[in-house]
Amino acid sequence: VQLQASGGGLVQPGGSLRLSCAASEITLDYYAIGWFRQAPGKEREGVSCISSSDSNTNFADSVKGRFTISRDNAKNTVYLQMNSLKPEDTAVYYCATTFTYWCSLKSDEYDYWGQGTLVTVSS
Repeated sequence: VQLQASGGGLVQPGGSLRLSCAASEITLDYYAIGWFRQAPGKEREGVSCISSSDSNTNFADSVKGRFTISRDNAKNTVYLQMNSLKPEDTAVYYCATTFTYWCSLKSDEYDYWGQGTLVTVSS
């Protein structure tokens, strides 16, 4: 299983970015997907997740109302749309997946991880 996270970059506060997580060797329809981030000197934290099948979603309190998550099963890709970005959103963002219905914001419940993409929010 391979996950490829992309879409990171430098953005000004208040700006937007869309991260993509493309999967190979699996069909994402049957997998829950989570997005996590890790800032320098901090522990990895769950940001958002989406369940398989009916696409229930969950978000960390820190990003509710600003981030959305969606999946395009035809492209085998999950997206994290990040709006109203703040400097505290700066981190390496990772996507992860596990073969289950319900999604979780706990990193130890995921089996496969992408390589991470850096998001820097700065003026």
